[in-house]
Parts: sequence; C-alpha cells; structure tokens
Amino acid sequence: MVMENLRPERVFYYFEQISNIPRGSGNEKAVSDYCLSVAKGLGLTAFKDEFNNVVIKKPASKGYENSEGVIIQGHLDMVCEKDKKTEHDFKTEGIKLVVDGDWLKADGTTLGADNGIAVAIGLALMEADDIEHPPLECLFTTDEEVGMGGAMNFDASVLNGSRLINLDSEEEGVFVASCCGGAKVHIKIPFSSEDAPHDMVPVSIKIRGLNGGHSGSDIHLQRANANKLMGRILRQTAKIFYFRLVSINGGLMDNAITRECDAVVYVMKEDIEELMDLCSQLESIFNDEYSSSEDGIHVIADVDGYEHTKVMDEKSANNIIYALNMVPYGVIRISPEMNGLVESSNNPGIVKTDENYFEIVNAVRSSVATVKYDIMEKLAMIAEMTEGKLAVRSQYPGWQFKKNSPLRDICSEAYKEMFGKEPEIQAIHAGLECGLLSAKAPDMDMISIGPEMYEVHTPSERISISSVERTWNFIKHILKKLK
Repeated sequence: MVMENLRPERVFYYFEQISNIPRGSGNEKAVSDYCLSVAKGLGLTAFKDEFNNVVIKKPASKGYENSEGVIIQGHLDMVCEKDKKTEHDFKTEGIKLVVDGDWLKADGTTLGADNGIAVAIGLALMEADDIEHPPLECLFTTDEEVGMGGAMNFDASVLNGSRLINLDSEEEGVFVASCCGGAKVHIKIPFSSEDAPHDMVPVSIKIRGLNGGHSGSDIHLQRANANKLMGRILRQTAKIFYFRLVSINGGLMDNAITRECDAVVYVMKEDIEELMDLCSQLESIFNDEYSSSEDGIHVIADVDGYEHTKVMDEKSANNIIYALNMVPYGVIRISPEMNGLVESSNNPGIVKTDENYFEIVNAVRSSVATVKYDIMEKLAMIAEMTEGKLAVRSQYPGWQFKKNSPLRDICSEAYKEMFGKEPEIQAIHAGLECGLLSAKAPDMDMISIGPEMYEVHTPSERISISSVERTWNFIKHILKKLK
C-alpha cells in the first residue's frame, strides 16, 4: 500500500481503496457497491437508490441517543483529467497515488480528492468505535461533477438527521455557508461537410501549457481558457488568408477551465509558414496578456499527419468562429454585497466537433438567479445568430446564507477551541450539493468544510496530508460537541 504509514490510517486506507476503483462521473456503480459492502461488513444499515446514491446509518454512541442526527455528505464521482503524455483509461484503471512530502497527488492525472476524501472520512467514521457522536448518517451522491444528478434525484425523506456537514470544501479553516446556483448550457451549431480541397494542406494548431483549474473557485484568477484562445487564433488567421476548417476540440469537463485545445485547418501550401509565424506571434501575445496567471502558453502549428477527407462548409465555419469568439468567459459580475466574491461567471469548458455539429458546453454560475438567466439569454442569442440550437441540460439552485445557524455556531466554537482562532465564514462562487439538498430539506442546518486542496480538476491536484489529519480530528471534536 502506498499510504500505509499516513495518518489518520483508516481515512487514508479507505481513500486508497476507492482510488483503486474507476469512478468518473457516470461510472460510479462499482464504488457505490464498495461503500455498501463496507457498511454491510460493519453490520450497519445501508442502501443505495437507482442513481447509485448511498446512505449508511450508524446508531448514536452511548449518551448521545437523544441528540439530533448528523449527516456526513460528499460525492462519489471525480473529474477525469490527464496530461497529454499520460496514458490512462479512467473507465478501467484506478488512480496511481504518489506521496510527495506533505502532499498526496496522482501520477499524471487528477487525484480525485475532490471528493474522495469525503467518502474516505465518512467510511472511517462509520467504522470507528472510539468516538462520541450523535446518530450518524453518510450520504454519498453521484454525478456531482456533471450537473449534480445524484443529489438532484435523491429522495431526502430517507434521511433522519437535521444537521448536515458537507465535506466538499477545499480550504482548511474556511467554513462555507452559501454557494451560487448554475446551469450547463449547450450551443450546437450545424454544419455540412464538403470534400477537402486537393490544392490545400491540412495543418494542426495546438494550444498547450495552460494551468486550467476549477471554473467556479478559480475563475477569479484570470487564467486563460484554451477554447477562447483558439477562437482568437482562427479569427486572426481568417483576417490574413483563406483557410478551410475541419475541426476544433478542447476540454473534457464544462466545470474545468480548459487547458488544451486542438484545431485542424486546410491552408494553401504557400501559407503554411505564415500561419506558423502568426501562431508564434499570438503565443507571445497570450503569454504577455497572462504573464501573472499562466506559467507558459504554447501555440504549435504543424503540418497534420492525417488526410482529412472532409471540411466544414464556409458559412457554418464562420458561424462557429463567431460563436467561439463571442461566448463570454470569466468573471461577469462581482458581488456588490460581499467584498471580493464573484457573483456571476461563464466558462465554455468544452468545444467538440461531431459529424454534423459543433458544440460549445458552458458552465453558467451566479448567486443571483435573474443574472444567471440573463447570461443564458445571451448564449441563446449567440446560438440564434449562428443558426444553432440552445439546450439547458441541468440547472441547480444556490444555497442561501442563513443568519441563524446553530450548527455553524457550534463548529466555530469547536474550531476556536482546537486552533485558538476564529474560522473564516464564506460564500463561494461554485456549486455545492447543499443547494439542491437545502431545496429538498429547507429546515436542515448545513455547513461545508474540508482539508486543504489545490488545483482540483487538473492533473496537478493535490491534498495536504497533515490537513487531512487536522480535519479528521476537528470533525471528531464537532461530533462530540453535538450532544
């Protein structure tokens, strides 16, 4: 075992076990079954629903039988991202874990600590027989990273607890008490295929080296989005010489800031060198524009090694380039009420070319519902202008801040007792399942906490080992105080 000497031992044991199980969004049945088998092995009541959401129930420890129940909540799925040089099949292979000092990370892929650490902590709590606690329930949901489908379809009436601790936060000492709502919005632009011109040569344009990040919690960092950069490259190319578009593909997740994007175009042989020069110039411009937020953006143009038999019709190609340039990216509004909080944003996280359609998948976020709908309306106008169609695949509500929260007060008191300082109470510009769960159970008292994590949704994702131990001890202290 990679992590047999790490503490808390049982938390990291369970994290390693679930890391061995492929659990990308939509592929959670195996990890759901594993959690169920652990619970059954412990003699606990447990069940899962048709969406593979898992509920585990543990009776209160002695003296806590009459206390209000507590729910420990997290999600089973993870974002599946890898470096281009990494060969990894997320559908069949587990995550290769690497310990580097105080950091736990993966070998060339996302780690899945978002939100596997919540599942590991939950299972360790279910197993532990030496902690004091009220009646405990674990709720592990599915498809959180692709629209929160598990929480959306979960029947909250099966829960007995009235207090919920969500473990999907990424900053130790920060208590999240509110989050934004959002929607996944697809723009699909049709095109016709034509025979590739015989007097032109296929050239690939690749964007590499971007930092990426979470499209909610990292959007304020002003990082570049590879899909948007590709739109600029193609627009500038069109202003200089004639080309035909074959495809544009970038990003795997709408809620991740796109790190890489590829396009294939046909150009005249005599224009190849000029295209390469243009890409080199734009690379310098991009690195200058993002000098404070990116480590090194690379734009590579090279003769493509494949013979593409088809290109897009010119009118549709122009529509696609227009849409890619006009779709908004980044912070749209800062909250006028909470200093520094991003209120509204959009991230075109995925662009992909299918046989007859080009698609842009947007992650729209806002803590103000009417502003969210306004952004969606702007996307609808772009679709209309480009003869495309708009589809909203999923929407989720925000989680409103509650002025009075006994759970938050107790957690704050526990934090001060353990660490000698007040925690930071935050609202975040990211979606949490607390929004959906609070809509289903309006009277439930909730808070979101978690250990220190960085670069989630990217292959640089890592979690602090010592922070996990502190968070584990903190959760035990909270449970002891919730008598």
